[in-house]
Amino acid sequence: MPRYPPSPPRPDIDAAQIQSVSFKVTGMECTACAGSIEKALKRLPGIKEAAVAVIQEKAQVVFHPAFVDVETIREAIVDAGFDAALLEDPVEQSTTVCRLRVRGMTCTSCSGSIEAALRKIQGVKTAVVALATEQAEILHDPRVVSCAKLMEAVEDVGFEAELISAGEERNKVHLQLEGVHSQEGFRNIVTSLEALAGVTEVELFPTEERVVVSYDPDLTGPRCFIEIIEQTGPANMYKARLAMGADRRPDMKTEIKHYWNLFLWSIIFTVPVFLLGMVFMYTPGIKRHIEKKVINMLSIGQILRWVLSTPVQFIIGWRFYVGAYNALRHGSANMDVLIALGTNAAYFYSVYTVLRSATSHSFEGTDFFETSSMLISFILLGKFLEVLAKGKTSEAIAKLMSLTPDTAILLTVDEGGTVVSEREISTQLIQRNDIVKVLPGSKVPADGEVTWGQSHVNESMITGEARPVAKHGGDKVIGGTMNENGVLHVRATHVGSETALAQIVRLVEAAQMAKAPVQKFADRISRYFVPMVVLASALTWGLWFAAGKASWYPKSWIPSSMDEFELALQFGIAVLVIACPCALGLATPTAVMVSTGKGATQGVLIKGGAALEMARNVSSSPVYFQVDCIVFDKTGTLTKGEPSVVNTKLFQNIALKVFFTIVASAETNSEHPLAKAIVEFAKGLSAEEPFEQQQVEDFKAIPGQGIQAVVMGKGLLVGNQKLMSENGVSLPLEASEQLKDVEVLARTAVLVAVDGELTGIISIADPIKPEAPAVISMLKLMKIKTIIVTGDNRGTALAVAREVGIRTEDVIAEADPKAKAERVKELQSAGMVVAMVGDGINDSPALVAADVGVAIGAGTDIAIEAADIVLMKSHLEDVVTAIDLSRKTFSRIRLNYAWALGYNVLGIPIAAGALYPSARFRLPPWIAGAAMAASSVSVVCSSLLLKYYKRPKKLEHIVH
Repeated sequence: MPRYPPSPPRPDIDAAQIQSVSFKVTGMECTACAGSIEKALKRLPGIKEAAVAVIQEKAQVVFHPAFVDVETIREAIVDAGFDAALLEDPVEQSTTVCRLRVRGMTCTSCSGSIEAALRKIQGVKTAVVALATEQAEILHDPRVVSCAKLMEAVEDVGFEAELISAGEERNKVHLQLEGVHSQEGFRNIVTSLEALAGVTEVELFPTEERVVVSYDPDLTGPRCFIEIIEQTGPANMYKARLAMGADRRPDMKTEIKHYWNLFLWSIIFTVPVFLLGMVFMYTPGIKRHIEKKVINMLSIGQILRWVLSTPVQFIIGWRFYVGAYNALRHGSANMDVLIALGTNAAYFYSVYTVLRSATSHSFEGTDFFETSSMLISFILLGKFLEVLAKGKTSEAIAKLMSLTPDTAILLTVDEGGTVVSEREISTQLIQRNDIVKVLPGSKVPADGEVTWGQSHVNESMITGEARPVAKHGGDKVIGGTMNENGVLHVRATHVGSETALAQIVRLVEAAQMAKAPVQKFADRISRYFVPMVVLASALTWGLWFAAGKASWYPKSWIPSSMDEFELALQFGIAVLVIACPCALGLATPTAVMVSTGKGATQGVLIKGGAALEMARNVSSSPVYFQVDCIVFDKTGTLTKGEPSVVNTKLFQNIALKVFFTIVASAETNSEHPLAKAIVEFAKGLSAEEPFEQQQVEDFKAIPGQGIQAVVMGKGLLVGNQKLMSENGVSLPLEASEQLKDVEVLARTAVLVAVDGELTGIISIADPIKPEAPAVISMLKLMKIKTIIVTGDNRGTALAVAREVGIRTEDVIAEADPKAKAERVKELQSAGMVVAMVGDGINDSPALVAADVGVAIGAGTDIAIEAADIVLMKSHLEDVVTAIDLSRKTFSRIRLNYAWALGYNVLGIPIAAGALYPSARFRLPPWIAGAAMAASSVSVVCSSLLLKYYKRPKKLEHIVH
């Protein structure tokens, strides 16, 4: 059995007394600065966590006030060489995000009315409601308005609201209690949980039998809470299970089944009505029986049609009344209003004819009970097909979430580090630092580190790499990947919402929630659509009725079973029901949902419709944005980002080992890829005498130039020519010639000066990515300009440009982060829409400044956060995939609008009787209703075709 070192003891600190404080920190220039601040803070007693963000110029510290105070923490930051000011009550701490699932929406008028109602509430900053995903995301101040109030507001508009997540859910878990029926039981559970080390807050909801626990994941987790709850009550009485979670996909099966059942019940009543009104009336034998008079002119057939159509109208179709009432109550109009008006007009006119027949000896009117019943049936069938198709648009998320196994084998380790037992638990109950066993052929349950065993893991579903990756002790593994041929013991480092897979799912869900700018077009149309349709319907009825009464058309045009009023009514109802804003509202979000999901499976994470719209290239439409210039970083983007020292030239009398000891000691404080290459070379320089890091003083990183420090009492400068010239270091002729040779070979020269004199030049090679030349060539074929902006020296940058096929005049070298962002802005001011592709922290300002920021997935977290598109696999050809997918998506959106508008532009005149005078063609209302339902289904099915997207064939050739 493998043995593990026991976990380090943790101080027994009362979690309830731990406090958090934030500072505004100025003067930071790179992550080395942030690292030095974090080190200074962590040396203080009582510091639990310290995180410093360079871009945001912010430091957040979690500390125990019994050991250290706020002023001491601030002074530590100042002593590290930076200015610090206490953030009393930052805005971001007073806002939180509430996510709701909203049921019952039919079109963008519904989502618009919900958004309007939410934005009126005091404390709500922003509210976005997505029709396709049936979700609402509200940024609000929890001190002013609660999630419960937000849900009430949604329900007050007339829709069902269900809480998905509230606030920061990362270190918060919702537990559903079972078997707890007394106030004393609830109190005991809360007391037991609060006493558990690592629990920071416990919220109890007795009426819902639910408890919400906030906790420190380093100390405890959901499994411990469930065990504590079950131990608190009488034997086998108290139970607890995980309740709602932020990452759960909406289960559409219930809604699909609901619409299917409604449709079936509707058909049971509608088919007899249709047969009685459209078939049996012309069938000899049966006709005589159903036309038999009961009271005056009232026939058996009329009574049967009335009785059978009433449940369809008022029970099965009740949802349309509710939706119409709620919409009108809030001053808006939606699809339900049109359906309610159309079916009510047909039904109540039919009731009028029945009552007239029963009280008259001569009246012979025609009823339209089959019209109202068939309308409702076809609309319900359309909704069923629409929900079924919409469920398929989120299959990408379902596939991603299904990668995580349901169960995991948890190992119990004793104090000596020996495995003593194992048991199977739910994957959701894995806690940080748990050790789990991963068998051959099973999936890794959480992100972690291999502690024992060796195997090969297939990571293609996450990284896109086809070949299995060898894993042994110390290697990292990703949750959801497949273990192939050996047993592994893995220590969980990231669980639940922290895992890479969960973050990918969250990113795709956020992308599907975001509205593309082009969707505003549909929202504007939908706002006025229903009132215009009602007006058109009224005008249609009025004109046909007036024309009939005035004898403007021959009496022979009127069917034998109708009069002028009834013919006009048929045209008016047909106009009402054929026109619907549903298809317009679904045109954009369904396409964005499918394409972002498809992009995720291709290794391209697109953060919403806005990024898609910017990234596409629509030269034929000057109204839309189009990327016509891509700015590439060099190191780690066009090159592999795996630099290595290939040559060293010394100009002073100094031993090579001493030289690299001095340089590498300073470079250990830097996160730059070149610095890491130097440190790795120094460590491998001598096997007999391992590298010993020397004490470094006055370290300073200079963005875009290099570093300066004092090592072993010597002043050290390590960087490019600009750093040397600004510090008065002259270059001898031999050094200048060496630099030229290095640049010709497309290598990077790192100059080293000790005590003001040039001591050596380190030559570092970073090979070009093999696909880079072909990708640049494809971008040129797509009429996209390519530019290199790098902090490296000009000679190396030009050599790389020549190798990949970028013109020398399109190379900007020795650029610091500020200069990169400024260059992007210059291109934008020249009228270009710019995409920036980068991977480093120094690229993040340019990624934010660009119209579309594209981050290489292997890059830094800050670069990925700043970008609009993330290339998970770090493959450069995915830049082309992202642009091509954007083109295909917006081509599909335009086609969707053509379908949606086409149905209305062509359908409304036909329904209004435009073809009746010439061809005697009339669109019955029930067929108009079927056409309206078909429009929504056709749009969703059109979007679903994006599931079959394939990258360009030329790109496939590059990949393989």
